[in-house]
Amino acid sequence: MDSRRLPNIDGVAAALVDGDGRVVGWTAAAEHLLGLAAAQVTGRPVRDLLADGTADSDALGKRTGEVRLRTGGGAPLEVAYQVLPLAGEHGEGRALVLATPADTVARRRQDEAFTRELFLQDRLGLAFFDTDLRLLRTNTHLLPYTGLPADLAGLRLGDFLEPTDAAAAEAVLRGVLASGEPVVRAELPIRTLDDPGPAVVMEVQAFRLQAPDGTLIGVTALFGDVTELHRYRRRADVLHRATAAVGGSLSVAGTAEDLAGVLVPGLGHRVEVDIAEAVFTGDEPVPGADGLMAVRRTATAGPPGSDDRPLGPLGRERLGGPAGAGPLSMTAPLHARGGPLGRVTVRRRADEGPYEGEDLELLREIAARAALALDNARRYTREHRAAVGLQRSLLPPAETAVPAATTASVYRPTDTATGVGGDWFDVIPLSGARVALVAGDVVGHGLQASATMGRLRTAVRTLADLDLEPDELLVHLDDLVSQLVVEGSEEERERGVADPSGATCVYAVYDPVSGICQAASAGHPPPALVHPDGRVEYLPVNPGPPLGVGGLPFETVECVLRAGSVLALYTDGLIEGGTGGDLDEGMAQLAARLGEADLGGDLAAAGRAIVAEMSTAGLSDDVTLLLARLHPVPPEDTAVWTIDADPSAVAGVRESATRTLERWGLDALVFTTELVLSELVTNAIRYAGGPVVVRLIRSSVLACEVSDPSSTQPRMRRARLTDEGGRGLYLVAQLTERWGSRYTRNGKTIWAEQSLDPPPLSR
Repeated sequence: MDSRRLPNIDGVAAALVDGDGRVVGWTAAAEHLLGLAAAQVTGRPVRDLLADGTADSDALGKRTGEVRLRTGGGAPLEVAYQVLPLAGEHGEGRALVLATPADTVARRRQDEAFTRELFLQDRLGLAFFDTDLRLLRTNTHLLPYTGLPADLAGLRLGDFLEPTDAAAAEAVLRGVLASGEPVVRAELPIRTLDDPGPAVVMEVQAFRLQAPDGTLIGVTALFGDVTELHRYRRRADVLHRATAAVGGSLSVAGTAEDLAGVLVPGLGHRVEVDIAEAVFTGDEPVPGADGLMAVRRTATAGPPGSDDRPLGPLGRERLGGPAGAGPLSMTAPLHARGGPLGRVTVRRRADEGPYEGEDLELLREIAARAALALDNARRYTREHRAAVGLQRSLLPPAETAVPAATTASVYRPTDTATGVGGDWFDVIPLSGARVALVAGDVVGHGLQASATMGRLRTAVRTLADLDLEPDELLVHLDDLVSQLVVEGSEEERERGVADPSGATCVYAVYDPVSGICQAASAGHPPPALVHPDGRVEYLPVNPGPPLGVGGLPFETVECVLRAGSVLALYTDGLIEGGTGGDLDEGMAQLAARLGEADLGGDLAAAGRAIVAEMSTAGLSDDVTLLLARLHPVPPEDTAVWTIDADPSAVAGVRESATRTLERWGLDALVFTTELVLSELVTNAIRYAGGPVVVRLIRSSVLACEVSDPSSTQPRMRRARLTDEGGRGLYLVAQLTERWGSRYTRNGKTIWAEQSLDPPPLSR
């Protein structure tokens, strides 16, 4: 071994200098640091190594310092040095000079200062664990935690922390040791064995420590108390979730349930929401003279406890008191627009710690927002009741029975928010035991469409009272819609009032005496006819244009229907659902459902089943289905006579009518019927000529009809005392339930109806 080379000292460059200041030994680390071999340096004065040739020869006389040395590469190197004098037999006057790059020394000093100050500071916890997770060093003795030993060295977390908390923390640390992946911002609950009360929340950062050779040393954890921040975040989260939850429902009970679901476990383990009874009906909650009002426990969450607030035997409690909090219970009123709506109460377990002022403020804020949602739900309930009431007032009963038909209907609006829409149907009794069946569809949905529908339905009823042919009725209805469109104000359009143009309607009249059904359509799908044998076909109606187009004709089709047949009127929403708008496919599906349905039994149940099957894919439009089981009038319940325009024939009509009524068992109606027929037949012969056709029909009423070839409608007037005539129609109106006239293809028909159970004549 070269005597000029010294062994390395922990990787630090070293040189041995004799008493004359010459280098007599040189380490491999020095060769590596300066790039100068031992042969190049030994025997030479130390000052030759200085990069600054003019440097004071006493530069190395100091025990420590920094100098610039020459290197084999030519660039000087700033080093920090330390001179260690040697003693002993061979060390007289000699010294060992150690050198390290100056920047390395500076970093080491910084690391030492950082580590020293880190363990001294008291704002951030620091713990150093070995591979067995035993504490080697920590500054927790400087932190204000209760229940910690004075000296933690050599202890495990389970020696002073609650077992569950210690296990959770050690699981995090073991994961870091095993994977080498650091943990950032892990939040852990911490409770000591001596203080097992409400946990503090620690935010933990942990990383693994290794020696330069890769040997695992342990794990370091930095932790800070973020309990208040955690509480703030939790409160903010509860407020956010409560605001989102209570704003998503227009149901009073649903809003209360959503509120309870957020508050447990957000603010406690038990919550009770009590709402004033008036809120459920949409009314304003008004306390009585004693300040009390009826309330309903609407929603609860969490396990019930012995401290639950009772509602009392009559369910009456004060709701107007201020918010308040006890150690483990809080109550806040639900107030909106200055009035009480209810209250909300939350409770927590003793181990969760008492409520604080911030908790009460949070409950107040949540209660205020929930109260607004409840008030919106209350007002929606009131408006919904009004809308549904309007809809019901605009539509006939779901089931009706008239002499010509038994009907059942199903109505499903697509606007589930209001429960109303623009579809409509009607069953209109006409003279002569006939019945008009109507179905229509207004473009749009909601309350405005329902209001427009009501206008059209009223118009149809008014026109039906004139006993017009179906095509003629649709012409008049089309003219009316065109006028409504023209008269519609800009204000109505801005308010979203439904435009009646584009509405569709089908109008069918069934005569149970002749069995003839007449139908016409304004852009509406044709009625379906279910024969008694179950065969289904659609009436050959040629749909005209939708209402409001104007200038185009409508066409009436006539069909003879057999007894026991069922006529189905519907809107396009029924045949569009689940077919992608393919009407042909929808009509085929409807025909199949009608053929399979039990239309001879409960007609309403059959209709509901058909709509449910056709609407499984969801509703994109309002759906209406009207089923009418047709009842013919038997031939033996009608009597018809045709007479010439001869006044002497009136007596024969009275005699024939009397015999017919006696045969029907309607002797009580003979007198009034003779008077009515005498007046009507006499007027027809006198003013219209012949032939005159007289018909009696027995159904739910007794109908007397007199038809003549004149198209002049009669007019009832009150005769003066000196007038010789003019009392005929007035007398008819007084003796019958109702009367009227209708145009026919050959003239007109005057009709009058009497109840089959007339009151006794007063004497």
